[in-house]
Amino acid sequence: MGNLLAFLGVSKEEERLYRALLRHGSSSSASGSEELDPDTRTSSEESTLDRLVALGLATRNTHGAVRPVPPPRAVDALIDGRLHRLREDLEAEATRHSVIDSLFLERWTAPPSPRAGADDHGQMITQLHGIEAVREAIDELTFFARTEDLTTEPTGLLTEESIAVSHPINMRLLRRGVRMRMIMGSAITQDDTTLTYIRDLVSHGAEVRISHHPIERVIIVDRSAALTPIDPADTSVGALLVREPGLVATLVTLYERMWEAAEELPGEDTDMPSDIEREILAMLREADKDETAARRLGVSVRTYRKYLATIMRRLGAANRVEAALLAHEKGWMN
Repeated sequence: MGNLLAFLGVSKEEERLYRALLRHGSSSSASGSEELDPDTRTSSEESTLDRLVALGLATRNTHGAVRPVPPPRAVDALIDGRLHRLREDLEAEATRHSVIDSLFLERWTAPPSPRAGADDHGQMITQLHGIEAVREAIDELTFFARTEDLTTEPTGLLTEESIAVSHPINMRLLRRGVRMRMIMGSAITQDDTTLTYIRDLVSHGAEVRISHHPIERVIIVDRSAALTPIDPADTSVGALLVREPGLVATLVTLYERMWEAAEELPGEDTDMPSDIEREILAMLREADKDETAARRLGVSVRTYRKYLATIMRRLGAANRVEAALLAHEKGWMN
């Protein structure tokens, strides 16, 4: 058979060894197969096996044995790799030819200033009027995002229209390996549509926390640009696009404080405590001081108390004693 996987970036020799692995199960059980036998294979074959691991076609255990990845997962990994490389190539070409800047020229009578940390008019702070202008700015910022995307949603609720707009943007970021963190208002737990969407993002690598306190609306990309609403009470009015380094750094600090004060997104089975919550419940019996309990769990006192407050709220307990009793009744404590 020819090089069937060539279109996915796999050489003929790589495909031959992958097929051999599939036939024999692993390189350690390849009796009668010289290309897989650790005692007889050449340095070239060893290098090819390393390449299979890098491509996602095989795995290597601590003893050095190489095992094949099941074909469906292997092909999926190859497709993801090919798409990732293609996207990088296309983005590099778009940047090299200044495609976006060229298209922006059609909207403004004066040509944009060179990008040097400022927006397209050379300003560090720009007013964007209307939801469409804001969405266009988000599209541009996320297109160039390379490391991190920080967002908040104070209401905790997303409309179906908003989800339809944000879903492809967020998935594009996650596929490219951009770290995504989101802080949602507590109303998310009462809205199945928003909760389902956010959990889907989490399954693809997003990090999400819930805030039970008022939070500010902000989007920060690569810690170099930020969007905040012109009118926090009515985000449809528009937003401020901020590129001034000092202001962006201040917004990042604000975001980190909100993140620290927020709680982990509950799992699908919200009626059962997480492992850390079980450990904290156990500390109610074993430790008489918060400092002692926190030290035993290897967390800060502040973190310990934050988890404890979450547990009490979930149980509807007025104090720690009542929390312990209710947790015992629900089977949360052994």
